[in-house]
Amino acid sequence: MKKHVLEVGYGSVAKVSIGDRLPLVFIGGPCAIESRDHAFKMADIISDICCRVDIPWIYKSCYDKDCRSSPDSFHGVGVDGGLRILSDIRDSFGIPVVSDFSDPSWGPATGEVCDMVQVPAYLCRQTTMLRAAAETKRPVHLKKGQFMSPWNMKNSVRKIEAAGNHQILLSDRGSFFGYNMLVNDMTCFPIMARTGYPVCFDATHSIQLPTSMGNISGGQREFIPYLVRAAVACGIHALFMEVHDNPPSALSDANTVLDIKYLENILRQAKAVHEMRLELLEKYGEDNVHQE
Repeated sequence: MKKHVLEVGYGSVAKVSIGDRLPLVFIGGPCAIESRDHAFKMADIISDICCRVDIPWIYKSCYDKDCRSSPDSFHGVGVDGGLRILSDIRDSFGIPVVSDFSDPSWGPATGEVCDMVQVPAYLCRQTTMLRAAAETKRPVHLKKGQFMSPWNMKNSVRKIEAAGNHQILLSDRGSFFGYNMLVNDMTCFPIMARTGYPVCFDATHSIQLPTSMGNISGGQREFIPYLVRAAVACGIHALFMEVHDNPPSALSDANTVLDIKYLENILRQAKAVHEMRLELLEKYGEDNVHQE
């Protein structure tokens, strides 16, 4: 099985490599772009933290939250304004940026600015979305739908490959467990890795309680550190977390975004577990246990 390595970043920004036996990569930022000033503030804080931890990272924030439950919720700053902000962050900090998009027509503009494009979990089977993501020629961050089995993600992978793109990162963000509840099956990481592509854990969406508060989602962010350590031990190549400097005031996912004050400690733990796992693999190898 060929193991792909993603090279995220073009032009003058720092290139980030995601793949087997490489350093753990952090992907994060506020769920939604709230304003130019807030986006730059968050990029500055996260950049300092990742520098101290010595972990490569990619800035993520969304310009249009098309999946909000209520028409009265904040939906974003829009395609044009959001991409201008992401482009300026990219240039100012010299880091790769990623945003999700929810309409195939937004794909070309998103790919022109972003170093990676993201397909939302609820659209992970939509052929037109997957084709639009692939045609940007950027690496595609594909979230596993809460309704999808990890082994069926290979079908979404094939759609992206059929459109000529072989740069894919597969993420788990939990699976539906009855109503208003998600659960993580840690076997999804080795299963999705059988595609040959790197895998990622979306820690902050995994603790979401979908629409459990009527028209917004609740969350159990106290479980984020436990799930992060478990996912890293199971062999993820990248860690995704949405973070905010004041979660109660966040305009999107206020009940699930991680308070920025906890980010450094969690990243240090994740990096330590990742490096320990690599040391064990180097020393003992990775036995593949097959059913007799």
